[in-house]
Amino acid sequence: MLKADADGPAWDDAKISETVGCRTRTVENIRQAFVLEGFEEALARKQRATPPTPKLLDGVAEAKLIAMRLGKPPAGFGHWTLRLLADQLVELEIAASISPETVRQTLKKWDDQAENRILGDPSRCERRVRRQHRGGAGDVRKSL
Repeated sequence: MLKADADGPAWDDAKISETVGCRTRTVENIRQAFVLEGFEEALARKQRATPPTPKLLDGVAEAKLIAMRLGKPPAGFGHWTLRLLADQLVELEIAASISPETVRQTLKKWDDQAENRILGDPSRCERRVRRQHRGGAGDVRKSL
């Protein structure tokens, strides 16, 4: 903005963009925001009101996916696969269509939230690390 100042160097947008290393349209957009909204608003990044793509699974659908994943797979299958879970979500009309990658990301998000929980008895000076909702205790570590 200082380079574009009429009382200063008064550079044009092309020269500013070349010097700064951005597109000319970027300089024009910043100049316009400065005039319409002020200095602080022109330099601050704006948060999106909504994400660029809507979520395919809401909280209820995510809960159904997780419950399905923890349950027994259909007859003829030894374990759940991402494709099998995606197909089952469509078959049960939980989602109109969904990719195995979306299923993976949803389950990964759930798994990250259920990080290792530390359970233990401080009087015995040992800790047990257990994954939430996954059954038995993991490795036992002695604390010093």
